Amino acid sequence: MPNSRGLFGRLFGGGRAHLALVGSEDPLEAGLEIYAEPPGKKLSALSLLSGGEQALTALSLIFAVFRCHPAPVCVLDEVDAPLDDANVERLCDLLDGMAAEGPDGRGGTRFLIVTHHPLTMARMHRLYGVTMQERGVSRLLSVDLGRAVEMAEGTGAG
Repeated sequence: MPNSRGLFGRLFGGGRAHLALVGSEDPLEAGLEIYAEPPGKKLSALSLLSGGEQALTALSLIFAVFRCHPAPVCVLDEVDAPLDDANVERLCDLLDGMAAEGPDGRGGTRFLIVTHHPLTMARMHRLYGVTMQERGVSRLLSVDLGRAVEMAEGTGAG
């Protein structure tokens, strides 16, 4: 698992980022500016990046804080929406690593991800969904993807 400084580079496949206090010498009164330099781009303020770059930069900051103060569960809502496929794969790789490695050497964080992105859904262990077979009657579905693959390949115990 990378250190917190390496999260930006891991999510972007390179580059660097840093935080700077702005507007005052007093840290309690100063603002916070995020500067990011994705691979192949010049160092700039967060507001000058594309939507996907802003999302990945914000996620790297959130996950850096999260690594300092981990929790057993983390809910992420549509964090992959502004990302292209390569960035979704890197995000899922990071989530896999954070889920596998807990600070105590046991299992890490469980991630509950609300998404419509097919690549993200394909990387999850379990999917939940809601269907409406008849008007006004919702039904919750749950699919264990590992078990589904076993059944499809005919290798599951049945």
